[in-house]
Amino acid sequence: MKLTKKGIALGAALGLVATLAVGAPAHAEPVSQSYVIAGSDTLQESVNALTNGTTISGANVRVLAGGRTLGNFDAFGSEGIQTKSGGPVFARPGGSGAGVNALRASIDGTTPFSQNTSPSIPAKTIAGQVDIARSSSAPAANVIHPDGKLAWIPFGRDAVAYAYKGDPRLGSLTTAQLRQIYEANGSKVNINGVEVTALIPQSASGTRSFFLSSIGVGTVGNTVVTENNTIPENNGSVLAGYNNVIVPFSAAAWIAQKNGAAGVNTIASDVHLGSPNGVSPTTGTTTLAASSAFYNSSFGRNTYLIAEYARINPADPRYDADLAAVLNPAVPQSLTNFGTFISTAGAVKSRFGFLAPSDTSIIRTHVDG
Repeated sequence: MKLTKKGIALGAALGLVATLAVGAPAHAEPVSQSYVIAGSDTLQESVNALTNGTTISGANVRVLAGGRTLGNFDAFGSEGIQTKSGGPVFARPGGSGAGVNALRASIDGTTPFSQNTSPSIPAKTIAGQVDIARSSSAPAANVIHPDGKLAWIPFGRDAVAYAYKGDPRLGSLTTAQLRQIYEANGSKVNINGVEVTALIPQSASGTRSFFLSSIGVGTVGNTVVTENNTIPENNGSVLAGYNNVIVPFSAAAWIAQKNGAAGVNTIASDVHLGSPNGVSPTTGTTTLAASSAFYNSSFGRNTYLIAEYARINPADPRYDADLAAVLNPAVPQSLTNFGTFISTAGAVKSRFGFLAPSDTSIIRTHVDG
């Protein structure tokens, strides 16, 4: 699992309260001074940089909420997290789907939240414990509603390719070949004389769901390796021990790790990023950047931060001006900004492999969808 807890010393300097550890992890996470963010692995590194503070764009950029720090919790780590002072220890939301479910449970206040990757943490109510969810996938069409209670605010544009290890002939698979590989039952697919082993991230992963949708796969075949639904997304180390193997991988996460922007680089020298249909997801050599050609293909996706709409709507009695500012793209140092000046959050996100979202409209969905 990719553990990227870069804020231990920073948290101590700020006087933040350490998280109650379940399973005795070697790291600590802050209890939020304001709002809590959880969910997608794909977005966590860039949000970590923005909430902890960074100079990667050439200026000091840090997103605060009314002068208070935000608590951004990684998708993987200790099984249990405590997000706010005096709050319960509950299962860590591991992935986009789990982050959205945790936000819904936090808003609902009565529906217990659980996570199947945290079996020792019982389901429990978590009212008010999560304020923002990270999602690397758009909402399903059947939950979108103009009066929905959840607001999905575009964060940046990513794209999903695949990482591979082994024969170079795996470097440029077509959509049709990828579909064949991930639908295979009974025996693995042979592509260009190479028998391919396919891995898939755990079921709460937005990268998993988007990748399968992009290649037209509804149900993965029984030859696909799941490792009991424990494979984290965007982690090159999962390919160790396999040969001629592929796994879906966010292009932004790849760029962030290879450029040293991410806290941990999980990509070994014998692991490479594939070019679906012959289109490279990245440009550059020493320093990588996003390829607009690939990001604007069918493998490109907008990513989102999600909050309760009432809390960012000035006309609602529950309006929270600080939360609204944190999620307002017009504010230069907000999580959803995509400006180009070095002092903006957008400039930071560019260093993490994101392009500006193709559509900046807020999407609303049912809270129970």
